[in-house]
Formats: sequence, structure tokens, C-alpha cells
Amino acid sequence: MQNINNLRNELADVFAKLKSGEIEVKTAEALNNTAGKMMNTVIAELKYRELTKSDAKINFMEYTDA
Repeated sequence: MQNINNLRNELADVFAKLKSGEIEVKTAEALNNTAGKMMNTVIAELKYRELTKSDAKINFMEYTDA
């Protein structure tokens, strides 16, 4: 997972597979839980940068539309 756009696409894929019955609810829950934990690390980084007044970019949030 290189960036938030990849994460969003992966989650859309999980949703589609869950909806079509290709994956079990338990698997989808585990994948969504992991994605949530990944986002929590980004939130922690955002809060830290806010507290330290840093304006450095967060690589995970950077991507280009292709």
C-alpha cells in the first residue's frame, strides 16, 4: 500500500468482493480493521505535525491521478 488512493481502491475492491460473495464477512472485517489502523497512524502523524507546527508532507497522503 503506497498511498491513500491505493487504500481507497483496495477498500472498494473489498466491498465489491463482499457484496458478490467472493470473500467472507470475517475477512472483510479484518481487512477493514487493518485499514482503519493504517488511517489511525496517519491521524496521529497529522496531530503530531499540528502540535509541532510542521508543514512537512505526509507521503501516504500524496498521489497523482493517472
